[in-house]
Amino acid sequence: MVFVLADDLGWSDVGCYGADLHETPNLDALAKDSVRFTRAYTASPVCSPTRASIMTGKHPARLHITIWLEGAKRRDNKRKLLPAAAEWNLPHSEVTLGERFKSAGYRTAAIGKWHLGEATHYAETQGFDINIGGTLWGAPQTFWAPYSGDKRFGGEPRYVPHLEDPKPNEYLTDRLTDEALRFLDSSKAKGKPFFLYMAYHNPHTPIEGKPDLVAQYERKLRPGMKHQNTHYAAMIHTLDENVGRLIARLKQNGQYENTVFVFTSDNGGFVGKFDGKQVTNNEPLRSGKGSLYEGGNRIPLLIRVPGGKSGVCHEPVYSCDLHPTLVELAGHKPPTHEDSMSLAPLVASPGGTLSRDTLYFHYPHYYETTTPVTSMLARDWKLLEYHEDGRLELYNLAVDPTESRNLASSEPARAKEMLGQLRAWRERVGAQMPEPNPAYTGPR
Repeated sequence: MVFVLADDLGWSDVGCYGADLHETPNLDALAKDSVRFTRAYTASPVCSPTRASIMTGKHPARLHITIWLEGAKRRDNKRKLLPAAAEWNLPHSEVTLGERFKSAGYRTAAIGKWHLGEATHYAETQGFDINIGGTLWGAPQTFWAPYSGDKRFGGEPRYVPHLEDPKPNEYLTDRLTDEALRFLDSSKAKGKPFFLYMAYHNPHTPIEGKPDLVAQYERKLRPGMKHQNTHYAAMIHTLDENVGRLIARLKQNGQYENTVFVFTSDNGGFVGKFDGKQVTNNEPLRSGKGSLYEGGNRIPLLIRVPGGKSGVCHEPVYSCDLHPTLVELAGHKPPTHEDSMSLAPLVASPGGTLSRDTLYFHYPHYYETTTPVTSMLARDWKLLEYHEDGRLELYNLAVDPTESRNLASSEPARAKEMLGQLRAWRERVGAQMPEPNPAYTGPR
């Protein structure tokens, strides 16, 4: 089992999802051999909560992990609302994918980004035999060796552990893949099944592409392309190359035909700026990372099963579903929980549906793209409730995928019914809510 998780990769950042500037030949080839989900979502529009949902199969709102670790520790007290209190350590009481596979006799490795707690809650304590590069931090100082420094994050020194003796001009994504290849080779030598959680930092900030690739995309760039950031394009190119390296080694080792291979992202693409340039554009979807509009948490999802079907699936699914899905696709009995459903039936029959009509999303925090918000999806209908002013927004994604026409006032009965469902769900899972800020003195 190989599970590849990109960081901040948007829904339309990949060729097979409509990218124009970016080139992703390896992912496009994988898509032809996979079930490609067109309506896959993350349970959160930011990283740590989504990762917690994947690891446990539970909704971030239930876990109270609703913002990244650093944000949970530093609660914003300068806005109209005090953001909801949040946990920053994934509890040891939760059963992770690492623990599921380890208990089934698999060798387990977490390589790359962890971001699910402090040292007492690192991957080694959550069922992984090997942890290379995983820390409490959400992003590296730099993608260039030795991957350390203090020029970002308020002068806080950061580093990526267990990557000793780097080569000259070594790039983080390449080195993490080197470590993953060693794990695959050693698993073959030991003759044991394996679970590789390959969590790349690409294409999260800092936006640092390899110079030769940046130059290649500068030559390709044309006015009118929705994607305009050549450093970002270069980072996605390198991400794609390294997915190709993983697949090539599996084939070389004779492992590919027995390996489930999954590729996805932890949230929508980041539409803010880095070094003065917008990072990505999620069009035709609205907004980006942090937002509960489609661009904030709709993501690529490819699931390849040996000997399985390929095709396109339009059923709405989300990151909580990946936990039982991976367990079942590996041939084991999937855990059951009200927050998640195995997608194995959809992998077997991409045109099918699940016995579920609603998905819920909760982000009770601020981000540059949003104020605190909760939303729900009822097939093609989507409702958002903004907590600063109680504003409701209602969209029919079947006819308005860009979320440009708010129907809350013209469809009051539907909006009221969905709001009741949304609030009942929040109560049921014990979702933490933002509160009025008594110290706030800004505009009301």
